[in-house]
Amino acid sequence: MVEPDDGEIFLQPGTTVRYLPQEPDLSGYKTSMAYVEEGLEPGDDPYRAQYLLDQLALTGEEDPATLSGGEIRRCALARALAPEPDILLLDEPTNHLDLPVIEWLEKELASMRSAIVIISHDRRFLEKLSRTTIWLAQGMTRRLDQNFSKFESWRDGIVEQEETERHKLDRKLVAETAWLRKGVTARRKRNQGRLRALFALRKERQDQRGPTGQVAFTKSEGTKSGKLVMEAKSISKDYGNGPVVQDFSVKIQRGDRIGIVGPNGAGKTTILNMLTGVLAPDTGTTRLGTNLEMVTLDQKREMLDPTSTLADALTGGGEIISVGGQNKHVIGYMKDFLFAPEQARTPVGVLSGGERGRLMLARALARPSNLLILDEPTNDLDLETLDLLQEMIADYPGTVLLVSHDRDFLDRTVTSTICAEGNGVWIEYAGGFSDMVSQRGANLEARAAAKKEQSASDNKNSGKQAAASSSKGKLTFKDKHALETLPQQMEKLQVDIDKHQVTLTEPNLFTADPAKFEKAVQDLDKAQADLAARRRTVDRT
Repeated sequence: MVEPDDGEIFLQPGTTVRYLPQEPDLSGYKTSMAYVEEGLEPGDDPYRAQYLLDQLALTGEEDPATLSGGEIRRCALARALAPEPDILLLDEPTNHLDLPVIEWLEKELASMRSAIVIISHDRRFLEKLSRTTIWLAQGMTRRLDQNFSKFESWRDGIVEQEETERHKLDRKLVAETAWLRKGVTARRKRNQGRLRALFALRKERQDQRGPTGQVAFTKSEGTKSGKLVMEAKSISKDYGNGPVVQDFSVKIQRGDRIGIVGPNGAGKTTILNMLTGVLAPDTGTTRLGTNLEMVTLDQKREMLDPTSTLADALTGGGEIISVGGQNKHVIGYMKDFLFAPEQARTPVGVLSGGERGRLMLARALARPSNLLILDEPTNDLDLETLDLLQEMIADYPGTVLLVSHDRDFLDRTVTSTICAEGNGVWIEYAGGFSDMVSQRGANLEARAAAKKEQSASDNKNSGKQAAASSSKGKLTFKDKHALETLPQQMEKLQVDIDKHQVTLTEPNLFTADPAKFEKAVQDLDKAQADLAARRRTVDRT
């Protein structure tokens, strides 16, 4: 697609190559299936296109003009994977995908025989799939014949070594320049070699490239919010096709970092809108704390006018922007986010995805806030910017609500994770994504055991219940005793559940005392299963 200035590219005749672009173009196609099938060669299996679309929750009849960003990405993935090519080139394949699709894609790629080249900033995705890592920086490529998990320590070692060499070169330049200033006097011929060496040193230093600039996050801090930021009690929402949120309760306090995860369409935006007061729940109540100054980073970046210039998008039309109580010239603030001065008059519509992401961050962080709502902030950001963003979130004095499908980013930033469990059920787990997966697995096992126990109990007692229902309707002594004692037992179990949940919300519990954390998880699961069993007994009685 792009001709190199020099060098050559050789492709073995007969080799099939498929490319997933960062921004697929489906215009000109009547259906999603037509787009996918055009990527097939005459000898390819035509049924694989339908199989992949089915796996990606698409029918093939969709109109490309009406597809969302995530659906367009899934369609493009099906087109690239369908021929099972010899070489597969993937540019940011996980952008706009939810976690179930990302995990499916990992398994699908791992099972393929293709050679795969992946450009991605999703650390967990790269760690699971890569065998070799190529680092592109300052116009140079370096190769590490190991998995991406080894990359960052290897890169840091190279950067440190180059910095040391650059420092030695600078010291030698200072010494040689001082010698030159004294004047080249006697032994003029002998000194010509030293003079030539000095010029060569200067040329070497000029040609050297230092580390790429890093984003300098300067955030505008708002007034301090109240200790309670927001609270929801038994909130529910139903749009007519089944509950999106059902009987959900949460209390968020100042300084919390809350991650929200779930498949696309599960209701993450609905949860956010209800918690922030934008959307009223059908049932239940929500309450916002005092002195809240909220800033939202929009996932779709719809707030950016494509015809506006970069400078105008930041300032609203002037040349000065106020950040952290201080006025800064827009060019200086642009440099903090790796924009060149000559880009000031660049239309927003021609910026790359990563540049638009940095622009949205620059706009959001310039406004005073004590509550940040970040909806997929990691899309299109490079690893260095991601590192700085997570440091900013860690140092942020306010509260953060974060929707993301980046598992590594969630592990590094959030203190608790709210996860969609299906059928409108949402549960908050202590810790990041990996902690949630661990706890959720134990929780699911406890639920399955309780369900199995209930089924066995129901079969065993079906005869007794039938006999009781055919009697005169009088309660047995056992039923009366159960009705008298079960409420007290259920109340005690609820107290135990609340106590275990409080224990699990202790900061850094998982890292500080893993044994206590694991015991609290097991005790919580057992208490919840016992409470559910007693509720079923009351219902049957």
